[in-house]
Amino acid sequence: MGKEEEKKVAIINRLRRIEGQVKGIQKMVGEDKVCGDILVQIAAARAALNKVGGMILEDHMKDCIKASLDNSTDEKVLDDLIDTILKYTK
Repeated sequence: MGKEEEKKVAIINRLRRIEGQVKGIQKMVGEDKVCGDILVQIAAARAALNKVGGMILEDHMKDCIKASLDNSTDEKVLDDLIDTILKYTK
């Protein structure tokens, strides 16, 4: 398995864990668990999702943007990166 395939597998595995966390939160709500406990789990899921987003953004910056910069002197590449970062951080 190549490095790119390993990255993809790692991201998919993280997303599956996040999916499990969200299903756990749904179950907690359905069982009327303590709100504070639910909020802690929501914060954990949000942090995990942010981590995955950061991994994807890092990969985008290292691979896609680098290749674009190598093949172009256009500032559009940087504008696109800034746009991507702004969308991610909303």
